[in-house]
Amino acid sequence: MTASQTFTARRLAAAALSAAALVGAAALPAAANGTAPRGSQVEISKVQYDAPGHGSRSNRSLNEEWVQITNSGRDSVNLDDWTLSNREGRVYTFHHLRLNSHSSVRVHTGVGRDTYRDVYQDRRNFVWDDRKDTATLRNDHRRVVDTISWDARHHGNDRSHGDDHGRGPGHGDDHGRGPGHGDDHGRGPGHGHR
Repeated sequence: MTASQTFTARRLAAAALSAAALVGAAALPAAANGTAPRGSQVEISKVQYDAPGHGSRSNRSLNEEWVQITNSGRDSVNLDDWTLSNREGRVYTFHHLRLNSHSSVRVHTGVGRDTYRDVYQDRRNFVWDDRKDTATLRNDHRRVVDTISWDARHHGNDRSHGDDHGRGPGHGDDHGRGPGHGDDHGRGPGHGHR
């Protein structure tokens, strides 16, 4: 074998070993090579839009109006800068809140102290129309994550995940707040904007 043939044989062997290494790496489980897929599923799970004592506008009555956001996935989700809005464009912005896997947070309308399970919009008026409204959850890129609509005249709710995955009737709550959610006064960390 000549020196040129030996060099070519070595190059071919090196190329074959490199290819085998790439195939072996691709065959590893996702967790082993550091590219584990993210398993989160965030949705509007419940809405309480017709609060008891609705006409009183007391803080207690306002906080009985809420929307519950649930992460049914395997991984926690950072909700920082996510928004929850109604049909008229009233917006609540989440701040400094991480929603753990298999956990929920309620976004309440009234005033309160944010926790990891309840956050407050710090509003003085009701947000959700108890006759007909739509709650829309958007991520920090302003993409629709989930929506739920209700119409008391038709006794049902319509849901959709993401941009157009219909979920069907059966849900009807308003909003809830958890730790780190915003208010409409923009009062700093833990509060959102309307």
